[in-house]
Amino acid sequence: MNKLPQITLAFWVMKICATTLGETAGDLLSMTLNIGYAMSSLLLISVFLLTLLGQLYSRRYHPALYWVVILATSTAGTTMSDFMDRTLGLGYATGSALLIGILLLTFAVWKYSEKSLNVEHITTRKGELFYWVAILFSNTLGTALGDYLADDSGLGFAGGALLIGSLIAAVVVLRFVTRISPVVLFWIAFVLTRPFGATLGDFLTKTHEQGGMGFGTIGSSAILGAILLLMIVGASIAQRRAPATLVANPSA
Repeated sequence: MNKLPQITLAFWVMKICATTLGETAGDLLSMTLNIGYAMSSLLLISVFLLTLLGQLYSRRYHPALYWVVILATSTAGTTMSDFMDRTLGLGYATGSALLIGILLLTFAVWKYSEKSLNVEHITTRKGELFYWVAILFSNTLGTALGDYLADDSGLGFAGGALLIGSLIAAVVVLRFVTRISPVVLFWIAFVLTRPFGATLGDFLTKTHEQGGMGFGTIGSSAILGAILLLMIVGASIAQRRAPATLVANPSA
């Protein structure tokens, strides 16, 4: 069964767009609409679980469904991180350290259970579930790291995005010039794209006085949502035209 997309440049562009939208949409729900971090987290985790069930029980890769789940993990990750760091008062550094530990534990259990972290050959539903749990916590971690870089490190929104962007570029170079495991590099890049999206989202939404572009959560979410929707439509059209064996990776 073809359940996952090919790891191409388009995948990473859509991932960054989805995680940035998750940042702006999460802030829209928790702050602009004043629902609060705790209630927003419960609501968005429920959305994540519902969409995840659809993904787990689907028989093949559906671009719209896959990216809706990615977006749900990103949006839920934003409010979960803010709840930990702000409502519980853990702070960005402590929250990031805790989430790093949780993510490493997820990888360790996944590796022990499935013998591989390879996202191109997930052959069991348990492996697919580990995949999505890792994505959820990587996106939550990315929010905390992004906020730390933007607020506590002194780099600002643009500086934080530039630093993370440079690290992502370094991972791309390592992929082509070293023999480091592609699986390891994939997960490093996957984690890094979330703080990149978080800092980019803050850069888009914050006012000029705060060092941002001043689009606000509503304007930024609308722009990013339109871009992601167009790319999902494009991916769906490409899937229908391409041979099934070249569209996505086999999975359970």
